[in-house]
Amino acid sequence: MGRILVVDDEPDLRFLLRRIFTRAGHEVTEAGDGVAALASIVQAPPDLVVTDIMMPVMDGVELIRELRADPATTAIPILAVSGDWQLAVDADVALAKPCQRDELLAAAERLLREGRGTR
Repeated sequence: MGRILVVDDEPDLRFLLRRIFTRAGHEVTEAGDGVAALASIVQAPPDLVVTDIMMPVMDGVELIRELRADPATTAIPILAVSGDWQLAVDADVALAKPCQRDELLAAAERLLREGRGTR
């Protein structure tokens, strides 16, 4: 079981991802943009960040950049799930939306088990 932070500006997609991950036994928190995600991470660092790329306020590219630049968060694995997945060059894994539930869970489980650098 891992602590997963789901970051997406679409409430329905956050709900769907929460449901998939909680049914797999994970603890899930949510944020609607990169700024809210950074605040959440300061309060309770997750074991994995699952983020969209295109979001208002702070997009996923900037969120990933911020996480990688901070020594306190650089080791947190990042799974990008987005229609613009190819922009997530600093994510550990990037999946195109829509993705299959099994593909999503397999990528998340691998990152939780093995950590960063599991491309």
